[in-house]
Amino acid sequence: MKKEHEGIKIEISKEKAEEFFYNALCNGLGYFTNGYGVVMDLDMKAYKKAQGTLAANGNNEPCYEDVMMQMLRNGDTLDFVDEECEGEYSRNVTLEQVHENVSLTPIDHLMDMVNENDDAETADVIIQSVLYKDIIFG
Repeated sequence: MKKEHEGIKIEISKEKAEEFFYNALCNGLGYFTNGYGVVMDLDMKAYKKAQGTLAANGNNEPCYEDVMMQMLRNGDTLDFVDEECEGEYSRNVTLEQVHENVSLTPIDHLMDMVNENDDAETADVIIQSVLYKDIIFG
C-alpha cells in the first residue's frame, strides 16, 4: 500500500484503506453513480450472503455500505457498469484493489479524509482512484 506522490511515499494500512473506501461509499457513491453514467450492479446472492455474515456477527440492521464492504471481505466484487461509454469504464472491484489503490488518491484528498474534512468530492476521488487508478471524471 505504498504510492509515491511527487517524491512523497504514502503508505496506508489495509484497515485504513478499507475505512477510507467505506467512508467514500457512504459520502460519495450517489455522487459518483449519478454523475458519470456508471451504475452499481450488485450480485444479490452475494449481497444476501454478506447480510447473513453481518447478522451472524451481531449486525442485524447493516447499512448498504456495511453490506458492500462485507461482500468484499467475503471475496465477492462490487460491480460498476458503464452505461454511457460502451462499457469502457466498467470495473469489478475486489478487496485487494481497495487495499492497493486507495493510496493512489491525490494527497490533498487523502489528507482531507485523514483530517475528517472529507466531502462528496473527496469520496468521488477515492472511488475513482480505486476503480481506475486515476481520476477520469470531473
